[in-house]
Amino acid sequence: MYTLKTREIPLDESYDVIVIGGGPAGCTAAASAAREGARTLLIEATGSLGGMGTSGLVPAWCPFSDLEKIIYCGMAETVFARSKAATPHVREEDMDWVPISPEDLKQIYDDLMEEYGVDVLFNTFLCDAETEDGAVKAVVVSNKSGLSAFRAKVFVDSTGDGDLAVMAGASYEFGENGGEPMPSSLCFILTNVDFYAFQYHPKYGAVQGGMHPNNPKSFVHLLPADARYPDIVDTHLCSNIIGPGAVGFNAGHLFGLDSTDPKSVSAAMIRGRRIARQYRDALASYFPEAFGNAYLVATAPVMGIRESRRIVGDYTLTVEDYANKADFPDEICRNSYYLDIHYTQEELQRLAEGKIDENARRARYGPGESHGIPYRSLLPVGVKNVIVAGRSISCDKRIQGSVRVMPVCLAMGEAAGAAAAFAASGDGDIHRVDTRRLRARLREMGAYFHGET
Repeated sequence: MYTLKTREIPLDESYDVIVIGGGPAGCTAAASAAREGARTLLIEATGSLGGMGTSGLVPAWCPFSDLEKIIYCGMAETVFARSKAATPHVREEDMDWVPISPEDLKQIYDDLMEEYGVDVLFNTFLCDAETEDGAVKAVVVSNKSGLSAFRAKVFVDSTGDGDLAVMAGASYEFGENGGEPMPSSLCFILTNVDFYAFQYHPKYGAVQGGMHPNNPKSFVHLLPADARYPDIVDTHLCSNIIGPGAVGFNAGHLFGLDSTDPKSVSAAMIRGRRIARQYRDALASYFPEAFGNAYLVATAPVMGIRESRRIVGDYTLTVEDYANKADFPDEICRNSYYLDIHYTQEELQRLAEGKIDENARRARYGPGESHGIPYRSLLPVGVKNVIVAGRSISCDKRIQGSVRVMPVCLAMGEAAGAAAAFAASGDGDIHRVDTRRLRARLREMGAYFHGET
């Protein structure tokens, strides 16, 4: 152990609401809080907003519809519409698996912050939290200015890992009974792709089913056994045209990664870049008509984490709620994404042995079906003034595979920001927010609730 010398650090007390983490949930939380009149600061560890859709290079939005209509409305729909406008190859009526131009999306989030007057601090890391009587009094951050502290009445934790909530004393779950979380992926972009072959090749073209493992003719089923590509160990491969000559990939798995352990993430980043290079070479070998001259132009500077801590909240959302298409009196948005659970290595072996029912494991809704997400699932037990938004809300492992993705995170963030502003205008207790007032405000701003248009 090493003890730092006691010293004073600068303290900023000018904000009502502070949001930690500038991914989709954090961006809409900050904009929503500011829209409600709260003086709002957004603290982001990287140099851009947007999280997985920008720094993470995830190449497409998960579905925005319930197979009938868009249900992630309000600010979520605003961001989605602006993102679509930046990809002119996307049809206006497309709602599901719409490609993302990451550089355009960065600007979209920047513009959103400016529209609502949110202050943003980039390249700034959460280091610690000062707590008293179950409330965060101040957060300590680090950047090029050194250590500094910020005080606010209410905080929104959109770190993806529940970092602030845990610092404040919140309990959490990890994996299933402490087991391994879902694998992660490091996304990447290839350019100089022949789009005609990519679309129309008789075996691997997109109109024939593409390279996706759902296509039984896809060469991805051969890659795990090809000794030339030792780091490609399974068939995970999704791809989307994101711009002229450019295809974005969400491919490959990194198993056993703990996103709360810097050493684990660092080792995975190195291996993830190897995987991206091996995919480029494999694509050039198996599909030269499209990728013979492809160039690996970028690997994501941020790891694609699917699962990490899940805070213990006032209500734990469960897979039974998913199955029952549950409604809640305090629900702040709806969700219709399927149970997208990526298998651990042990589970892949059980799947191969026929010991996992994949249809039940990855249940999907029919047209018009969805479930609610209650405000209580955003509230850590025993913490008075920290709202959690994003993949680390209070839920079980199975439904976390559904509520972790960007569209629903955008919707959760807008609700969290408005609630934070309401609490900040009072005593700061997030558990005492009037959810009828919150839902009415969200409805006024375009949110979708079950049975409403």
